[in-house]
Amino acid sequence: MKYNEKQSPITRLMSRVTHDSRLKVCHIALITGIIELAQQQNEFCKIKMSRRLLMKYSHINTAPTYHKYLKELQELNYIKYNPSFDPRISSTLEILL
Repeated sequence: MKYNEKQSPITRLMSRVTHDSRLKVCHIALITGIIELAQQQNEFCKIKMSRRLLMKYSHINTAPTYHKYLKELQELNYIKYNPSFDPRISSTLEILL
């Protein structure tokens, strides 16, 4: 599928999501939460994130579900997750287009 380079990154991402039959509701919920974080930070390349906030925005209530679908989004090349194991430094996400 070809993407129009003049489209916004969010439009390109959503076009990709709507045409991918592998994605389930939880994947889409996480992507929606990621987009919310990106818009709040006015950033699309390196988004600072926390599990608690992303779970809140995506309406995912359990950590195992969150981790499962976050991992699958990485495997499907939607995101690149860069965890921080230091509680003073935020983990980051990159949306891959």
